[in-house]
Amino acid sequence: MKFSYNWLHELVEGLAEPPEELSRLITMKTAESEGVERLGAVLEAVSPARVLSVEPIAGGHNVKAVVETERYGVKTVVCGAPNCKPGLLTAYVPSGVTLDNGKAIRKAVIAGVESDGMLASGAELGVNRDHEGVVELVAGAALERLKPDAVIEIDNKSITHRPDLWGHHGMAREVAAFTGRPLREPVDLSRLPQGPPAIAVRIENFDLCPRYSALVFENVTVQPSPLWLQQRLEVIGLNPINNIVDVTNYVMAEIAQPMHAFDADRLKGGIIVRTARPKEFVHALNGETYECGETNLLIADEAGAVAIGGVIGGMESAISAPTTRIVLESANFNAASIRKTSAKLKLRTDASMRFEKAQDPHNTVRGLARAVQLLEVVSPGIRLVGGLADCHRELPAPPPIDLPLPWLYRKLGRTVPREEVVRILESLAFGVTEPEPALLRVTVPSWRATKDVSIKDDLVEEIGRMIGYASIPLQAPLVPAAVPPANPEREYHHAVREMAAAQGFTEVHNYSFLSEEAAAAFGWAPEEHVRVANPIASDQSLMRKSLLPGIRKNLLENARHFDEFRLFEIGREIHRRSGSLPEEVPHLAAAMFTRGDGQAQLFELKRLAECLLPGCDIRPAAAPLPWEHPARAYDVLGQGAAVGRLFEFHPVMIEGGRGAVLDLNLAETLSRRPAEARYQPLRRYPASDFDLSVIAPERALAGDIEKRLTELGGADLIAVRFVVKYSGPPLPAGAKSVSFRLTVGAPDRTLSNDDVTAIRTRMIEGMRAAGYELRA
Repeated sequence: MKFSYNWLHELVEGLAEPPEELSRLITMKTAESEGVERLGAVLEAVSPARVLSVEPIAGGHNVKAVVETERYGVKTVVCGAPNCKPGLLTAYVPSGVTLDNGKAIRKAVIAGVESDGMLASGAELGVNRDHEGVVELVAGAALERLKPDAVIEIDNKSITHRPDLWGHHGMAREVAAFTGRPLREPVDLSRLPQGPPAIAVRIENFDLCPRYSALVFENVTVQPSPLWLQQRLEVIGLNPINNIVDVTNYVMAEIAQPMHAFDADRLKGGIIVRTARPKEFVHALNGETYECGETNLLIADEAGAVAIGGVIGGMESAISAPTTRIVLESANFNAASIRKTSAKLKLRTDASMRFEKAQDPHNTVRGLARAVQLLEVVSPGIRLVGGLADCHRELPAPPPIDLPLPWLYRKLGRTVPREEVVRILESLAFGVTEPEPALLRVTVPSWRATKDVSIKDDLVEEIGRMIGYASIPLQAPLVPAAVPPANPEREYHHAVREMAAAQGFTEVHNYSFLSEEAAAAFGWAPEEHVRVANPIASDQSLMRKSLLPGIRKNLLENARHFDEFRLFEIGREIHRRSGSLPEEVPHLAAAMFTRGDGQAQLFELKRLAECLLPGCDIRPAAAPLPWEHPARAYDVLGQGAAVGRLFEFHPVMIEGGRGAVLDLNLAETLSRRPAEARYQPLRRYPASDFDLSVIAPERALAGDIEKRLTELGGADLIAVRFVVKYSGPPLPAGAKSVSFRLTVGAPDRTLSNDDVTAIRTRMIEGMRAAGYELRA
């Protein structure tokens, strides 16, 4: 949300803080400011100028223009604007000035003509977005209201609960409160006409539309707005369109009340606020046609829909150059209804963003009163027809809140003088009385009662932010502190995370939701998943029953930028259970990507599995799953039970490379962790090594051979290490030689040669008894 410093300066009497300081104060007292951008510095140097003569320049579309300026005398400039003609009153920018877009204006010779300065377009001055020609000024109202501005940008998330802060007057009220200066009221309710309305308004459901107010105007002239109004909208990011639309946007930006103007001659009868009929279509102002359903609120006349309530107007009733009569609406809508309509239609507008925040129903007539003032300025001769049409249900005042001062001091952690508490609340437009000593009764203004202030704890926040939280003494809470009970699962997950990071893996976090398309890529039917009742997005309608779709998406997205990488996620799979809540199973999914053959990364993931679960066994999968590579899929076993899967994605799942995944059930690995290792002193006596080469079938697992050797070695065996695998002559076809280095020793002595030979012989004989041959 952008706020104009000049606008705030008009609304707060005597505001002296510069924009940067005001930005800091707003951050400390009200909402997070993202910074200040200064705009329109060129306006300090610009001068009105009358074009005296125009001469074409041969060989191009540029002309030589001689202009008489109010501040710099007669100047000659080269201009390419199509509307540059003798007698035109426009804006001259002298040499030595830099525009907001970074363009520096200098004296230059163009096509043999010396050009000193330039004639500027509205876009170059920063007052509108017109690049087509130089700006055309009106005599008597040229540039006096145009001046440099500074825009203070507020983070939208920090004012979601404050609908009043979506307008300059609401922010000015905050500024006036924390600077101690008076607030100007821009609205004059006496401008509202009396008498019977000129248009009938009917609301079918007051829960969806608590209030709808309207006025009718005639003798309307649709034309460009004055430059000061265009600039005021442009600096806060709103596009000037014409005087009528610009007034509605001005009111919205000033008092946070969205408005809309209809061409009265295009309406058929009165206004009806109703929900859409099945498959009712609206041709909107943005040129799109939207299909609305029975949950969407429409503004209609006797012939059909003319606008989507709170979101966007319709093309059939739009004002245009020939318009001479308008109906100006100012309404209030149910916040949840507007949010759902906006989400369903995938259409967010400046109006819908404000209505989603629960605007004040009392603000509709204020918006119309302010628009009357502005329309009389921008459309001379405009006239009101009839009185105010104001259809609404009873608008009850919010109940008062009792605020005991001792309780307030205890909550704040410091004492605040009663007079200061009253001053702060009254400066924020709260009403304050004292029915008994040390008890304040606070009435909440309507614009704070929609979804912000309702209990005394909310008032504590109002006072705390105004006195400054830094003024509250630092003190530890006077409550007993106890160490929380141990959470083995959480500690284990921390250890897994640290181990994966130590192995070079980067942690990722994916949503617990996935789309039906993502599930279909793995061959899963949507009904196998828990479906989200109110998904936050159309592609997040299912709860994930595996981490693999998210990991695959991570691999595909990162493969566009990197040739190799490794990542992991710790999350929960959500599985359906009939007649009960879903089962949530913690999992680790670690993945690696490479553009090579991918064999090495399978061993890297195997090493990670062994780090997380020492003694685990990796065995080829009996039946690879559809998304797994048929020759590179393995079961991970812990104490003989399956605890996870190690596999490479099927080539159709990962294009342009190979992606391998280790998927572990952390609940199973936690229950199968080996017992804590006990301290073993360093060996005092040297060990001996020897090699054994075992001949085995080509498909025999080296791990099985290693286990057999370990069993045969018994207590004398210290370590077994795989050395090399060989196949080929002189070995027969279908056979391989697997070599291991074995380390043996005794804790109480040095083994003799005879001892080592006996151990070696025992192991050779044991292997032969198991059906293996050994190479010499």
